[in-house]
Parts: sequence; C-alpha cells; structure tokens
Amino acid sequence: MISEQNKRSPQQVKPAEGYKIAVIPGDGTGPEVIQEAVKVLEAAAKKFDFKYETKTFDYGAERYLKTQKTLEDNDIKELKTFSAILLGAIGHPDVKPGILETGILLKLRFSLDQYINLRPVRLYSALFCPLKNKKPEDIDFVVVRENSEGLYKGMGEFKDKSTKDEVAIQVSYNTRRGVERCIRYAFEYCKKRNKKRKLTLCGKTNVLTYAWDLWERTFYEVAKDYPDIATDYAHVDATTMWFVKNPEWFDVIVTDNMFGDIITDLGAMIQGGMGIAAGGNINPEGVSMFEPIGGSAPKYTGKNVINPLAAICAVGMMLENLGELKAAKTVEEAVIKVAQKKLKSLAAGKMGYSTFEVGDLVVKNL
Repeated sequence: MISEQNKRSPQQVKPAEGYKIAVIPGDGTGPEVIQEAVKVLEAAAKKFDFKYETKTFDYGAERYLKTQKTLEDNDIKELKTFSAILLGAIGHPDVKPGILETGILLKLRFSLDQYINLRPVRLYSALFCPLKNKKPEDIDFVVVRENSEGLYKGMGEFKDKSTKDEVAIQVSYNTRRGVERCIRYAFEYCKKRNKKRKLTLCGKTNVLTYAWDLWERTFYEVAKDYPDIATDYAHVDATTMWFVKNPEWFDVIVTDNMFGDIITDLGAMIQGGMGIAAGGNINPEGVSMFEPIGGSAPKYTGKNVINPLAAICAVGMMLENLGELKAAKTVEEAVIKVAQKKLKSLAAGKMGYSTFEVGDLVVKNL
C-alpha cells in the first residue's frame, strides 16, 4: 500500500552506485516466489531508471541441516551494509519449530533493530474476499506492530520443570522507549497515509494491566503531538470481531508484538489470503527487510503453483521504503490488474496460471 509521500527521507537518498539488495530465498517455496519478485524488480528498475545489485544468501534450513548454524555475528555485520533485505520464507519440516524462527527471523529483527512490523491489509478484488458484500474500498487499512519487545523478547523461566509442580513463566517485556517509538511511527504513518486520519490502539487494558497501562498512557501522551489525527481504542478480541464485521472502520492500527502477529493473519484472510499478503520489518534509520508473510508452504515446493504476488508486493513495499515511489506505485497497480483480471483464485494451484506465468503477467502490466 503506497503512502502519499512526495520526497525522500534522509534514509532514502538514492546512492549513485545503486541499491544493494540482500536476497534470502530461504526454504520451501521461498526461492520460487523470490525468483518472480526479483524478475519484477528488474523490470521496474529498467522502467524507472534506477540501479541495483543483489547478493543471495543461503540462510535457512538447508544450511542449518549441514552446518548446525543459523545466523552469526559476521552475517549480521555484512547485512548492515545493504540498502534493504528481501526474504522469501523460513521454515522446514526437518527442523524443529523455533530454531530457524529464533535463529534467523527474530535474530534479524532484533539485531538490525527492525522495531516496526508494517502490514498493509488491502483487498484488491472482491472476488477473493471471504466476507459477504465487502468491496475493495471496505478493506484498506494498515497494522503497525511493535516488532522487538513483548512476549517475543524470549524472557522467562521454568520452575520445577518436568515435575507435577512445574511452572512456566513467559515475560512480556515492554519499555517506554520501545512503545513510544512504535506509537510515534504509527502516528507519522497515519499522517502520511492521509486517508481517514484515524489511529486505533489495539490492546487488552482490562486484563493485562501493567503492559497495557504503559501502552495506553504513552498512546494518549503522544497523541497530543498529533491533534489532526483522530484516536480510538479497541480490545484485541473486539478488533478480530470488527475485522470480520466492519473492516471499513479501520485506517491505521498500532499494537504490540503478539497481538500484531495474530490480527495480521486474520487481516491476510480478509484481503484474499496469504498469497497476496506482504509485510515489512522496518528500521526507519537502518536496514529494513521485506517478505511475503505466508511461510514456506513446503507441500508446494518445486511444483510451480505457489502464488508469488505477496513476494512481488513485498518488492513494492521495499521500493517505497527506498524512496522509489513511482516504481512502488506501478508495481502495486500491476498486481491489482493481474489479481482483478487474470487470476481465478489467489490460492496455490488454483490461480489458472503457474508461479512463473504470474510473475510474467505482472511484468507485462507494469
């Protein structure tokens, strides 16, 4: 979803030698969708006359199974030299859940201080919406998720493990600094987006009284700096209900790490499914990473049937973040044309076209 900006930020100065893009194809169908995303990137670069170079990294299950390594400090150091990161997917049935997610995804987010997870939720075609009588104009909002704290910080302990008296403690760690910078980013994004100019805080203030007391106080304190932005609050359970019943109520939503993880998957479903859903892990002052959110989908690996549009949308988000606004807008418009006029479905194996052919359709419609 392309925000209404007309100039680059200091972090978006176009380098004379071109952008350096780190490409992590990852696992499962990741390499297949990334191939199509890079194809669209190449076509956009030619059309809008910007330079770039890519370097591919083998971080993922195959490397881990061979070396027992995920990401090391030298890997992070090298990635910090890039303009942006394009990620395919992480996850493999032969690797215990949590190892790759923690050792690659979370390590990237935390080490590169990608403290914002940005998830546009936009319906491109009413044909693919599971909600009755909802049109593209009804589903067009953005979730700003805090991406570096909360329950995903990994803090906690076991007491009396493997006994009948076992206790597992998982800590939701929230700092004023972390909460405020996320909320301030959300207000700024809402201002630039310039649509309904409304920011909703999604939380659980009636039960999670410590963390959400901090979030709520900070939200309304920061709101004083943005008198032209309307504010409201919704419990996370009510938010899921209204995503289904009245998605048109929302403009920009800001929330914590876990709630954001949950509600954005529901957002993906109401916009047509994981095949169209892209996200950005944003460090406004550093290196950001962009990805389809659907996972590695190992059962479709190598079959040339997975939908690459989410990965292509991730390229659009990356281009916007780099300041290539015309290119970003054109990529999104091409995706909309393909979704509305060509595809029978957004689901893998049901599109009416192969993965490769969908990539070609987007390039043709640029």
